[in-house]
Amino acid sequence: MTKKILILPGDGIGPEIVAQAEKVLAYLINERGLDVAIEHGLLGGCAVDAAGVPLPDDTLAKAKDSAAVLLGAVGGPKWESIERALRPERGLLAIRAHLGLFANLRPAVLFPELAAASSLKAEVVSNLDIMIVRELTGGIYFGEPRGIRTLDDGQRQGFNTLVYSESEIERIARIAFDVAGKRQGRVCSVDKANVLEATELWREVVSDVAKGYPDIELQHMYVDNAAMQLVRAPKQFDVILTTNLFGDILSDLASMLTGSIGMLPSASLASDGSGMYEPIHGSAPDIAGQDIANPLATLLSLSMLLRYSLVEVKLADEIEQAVSRVLKEGLRTKDIHSAGMKCVGTNEMGDAVIKALQTK
Repeated sequence: MTKKILILPGDGIGPEIVAQAEKVLAYLINERGLDVAIEHGLLGGCAVDAAGVPLPDDTLAKAKDSAAVLLGAVGGPKWESIERALRPERGLLAIRAHLGLFANLRPAVLFPELAAASSLKAEVVSNLDIMIVRELTGGIYFGEPRGIRTLDDGQRQGFNTLVYSESEIERIARIAFDVAGKRQGRVCSVDKANVLEATELWREVVSDVAKGYPDIELQHMYVDNAAMQLVRAPKQFDVILTTNLFGDILSDLASMLTGSIGMLPSASLASDGSGMYEPIHGSAPDIAGQDIANPLATLLSLSMLLRYSLVEVKLADEIEQAVSRVLKEGLRTKDIHSAGMKCVGTNEMGDAVIKALQTK
C-alpha cells in the first residue's frame, strides 16, 4: 500500500535543504522502488503570508492523512512583531499537538571525520553517540494559563505554567527505556526535582516505570548538572530522558559536540508510529538563498523517517552510510569546513549524497 509523505519546506533555508531530501526521495522512488506518494503544504511564516495563519486547515488535514511529515524550518525576524498567536512557531507547536507527536528523538552522533569541528577536544567526543528523548507535547510550552497581563500597579507580568500528568510522563519514559534496550541499556532522566514540583513527580513516575525494565540502568540528574556533564564528559550518556523545555536546550548544547547544529536530525513520533521529521537547526534567514546551508541534518532526518515511520530500515542505513561516505571524501559545507577539505554548496552536497547512494 502506497504511503503518503507530506513535505513542509517552511521558511528561510527550509526550501533549500528540503529540496535535497526531495532529490534523494526521487532517487529512492525511481531507482529503488520506494512506494510513497509525496504531497506539499505550508507551515510557518510562509503560511502566514499566504493564508493568514501559521497552520492552515489544508496542511493539517494532509498531515493527518500522511504516514510521515518532513519539515524544513520555520520562523524568522520578518514575523517576530506580529500577533503572538500568528507567529510561525505557534504553527509548529500546534501541528505537534494535533498529531499527538509526544516523543522527540534527537540523536547526537559524531561522525569521526568531524571530530576536529567539535567545540571539545577530539578525545572527549570521539565515538560520541547519545540519544536525547524529549517529551514534546506537554510541559511549560503548552501549559495553561499563560500570557502577559497588567498588574494593579500598572506593571506588566509574563507568566507560563509548567504542568505534567502521570500518563504524559509514563508514556515518554517507556519510549526512552525501549530505545535504551536497543542501545547500551542506560537511561539518564534529567529534571529539576529539587525546586520544581512538576519534575518531582517526573522523577517519581520515571522511577516507577523503570521497575518494569530491570535490564535498564536508570540514573537521575538535575538539569544544571546534566548541562555541565555534557560538556565535561559527554560519553557517559547513552539515552537522556527529559522534559520539553530541558530537552530543547540540552539537544542544542549536544549539537555543538558533534561539530555543527547542521548535522543533527530529529524525529517526533505519535503512538501509532507516524511522525514528523526535521533538522534541529532554525530557519537561518541570514543565509537563505545563498546555497551554503548544510542539508545533511535534513537528509539524516529523512533517514529517520524511513526507519521509524516507513520501517524501511535498509534504505535508512544506506542514507546514513552515504552521508558518512561524502564526509570521508572530504566534502564540507561552510559550517563544518576545515583546512584541506573541499567546501561545497547545498545543492552540490545533496548531489554528492545521491552519487554515494548510487555507488554503494
